[in-house]
Amino acid sequence: MPRDHDAGHEPPDQPEQAVPEPRPAAVTFVTTEHFTLQGARSSTVAEATGRASIFLGTVSGGLVALGLIGTAAGVGAAFYAFGLILLSTLAFVGIVTFDRVLQSGIEDVGYAARIARLRGYYFRYAPELVGYLLSVPPAQRLRMQGLRGGRWQGFLTVAGMVAVVTAVLAGSAAGLLAAVVARSGHSLVAALVAGAVVAGAVLVGLMRYQRSAWERVSMARLFDDE
Repeated sequence: MPRDHDAGHEPPDQPEQAVPEPRPAAVTFVTTEHFTLQGARSSTVAEATGRASIFLGTVSGGLVALGLIGTAAGVGAAFYAFGLILLSTLAFVGIVTFDRVLQSGIEDVGYAARIARLRGYYFRYAPELVGYLLSVPPAQRLRMQGLRGGRWQGFLTVAGMVAVVTAVLAGSAAGLLAAVVARSGHSLVAALVAGAVVAGAVLVGLMRYQRSAWERVSMARLFDDE
């Protein structure tokens, strides 16, 4: 029987549409997936750091060996031959290290995006947690995890650091080769010019490759509704 609204009684407020309770199996899966992704992120960071440390240790040992050769044999044919082989090898190791740590960084961002997605699930089914867990728009969730963009961000990554060291090694190898080829009073100038040109070209090439890789990742759709 309809209520008499003229009797001074206000109609009750319409309750908001209740969000259905998630199934326990779904909650368990989401929680497990969150911790699994967090562990995967830790693994990518550890791998990138470990590879960069191995690379820098190899560079340090190689330069020490080059200095010992120069001290023992002098700056002669043996020094130039050893230096060219060593610096070229270190530059190659730097390139492959750069590529792998870049892959690890991209994997880390993918894991972070999936974690941000799961946090949205928590806020949907437990809105009372919004005041305790930082709730930000989806477009800013990666930024809140310390993953910022910008023109110079590429130099702040592990891959960017490896790229700079690799460019210096490649430039040093080119400068040493130019000094051998010149064999004149201007060998130092030729070495400096050749080294600077090659180092700059390698650095620009690696940074462009890194930027294009990040652009491809940013345009890729991780989820169908993005």
